[in-house]
Amino acid sequence: MTNEFQDKKYWALILGGSSGLGLASAKRLAELGLNICILHRDRKSLLAHIEEEYDKIKGLGVKFLSYNIDALKQEKRKEVIENLKQNFDSEGKVKVLLHSIAKGNLKPMVAEDSRTLKADDFHLTIEAMSISLYSWVQDLFSEQLFAEDTRIISFTSEGNRKAWENYAAVSAAKAALEAITRNIALEFAPYGLRANCIQAGITDTASFRMIPKSDDLKKHSLLRNPSNRLTTPEDIANVVGLLCSKEAYWINGAVIPVDGGEHIR
Repeated sequence: MTNEFQDKKYWALILGGSSGLGLASAKRLAELGLNICILHRDRKSLLAHIEEEYDKIKGLGVKFLSYNIDALKQEKRKEVIENLKQNFDSEGKVKVLLHSIAKGNLKPMVAEDSRTLKADDFHLTIEAMSISLYSWVQDLFSEQLFAEDTRIISFTSEGNRKAWENYAAVSAAKAALEAITRNIALEFAPYGLRANCIQAGITDTASFRMIPKSDDLKKHSLLRNPSNRLTTPEDIANVVGLLCSKEAYWINGAVIPVDGGEHIR
């Protein structure tokens, strides 16, 4: 699969690609020859390190764009799409849309103080972590920016069906993300779009460490995993690459566990 897309004018658009699964996937897709566009939202204090990582992607010889903006705002989405149209030449198309946005509320439903989960917390989390995928698909499709054979990939977790403390809003968002992905797979298939979710095993990323009692989840994961290790961002990125290959054309509407067998125990 090395440089599968070399000399082709295809792009991977990555929503949330400054760290973790999104960044690892960006590197892998660049290795395959895809041009990379990353949207992220980070503080100025983190930008120097992020730019170092982006320089590694540029060093792979692909075109590269990044926007430090709020990808959830409609006006920003419109601005980016217009900018992409200007940067694409006559043959440029989005080959891969990768959704890796991790913005959700991690509050308990019951607590002695006032920091309990509210309905608005559900709304914000579901909008950020699931509905935003459809918003981007809809606008890119309307602007005819997708390639004839496009792969749409999003990240879910075992929290889609298991109850973890403080994870209720994110769990609801993951379930919604899977439902939206399935329906994209169904309704956009005639137009060449294939949509799938990767159910990542426990991965020690900055987003994961924000989950209360994440250390307990890590310990439990190590006990369950047949290989006695956590999933890495590179494990996930490798499968992202596989799903973008021509051989994966017939995989559509699936939720694929990528956890070394962790889910079987």
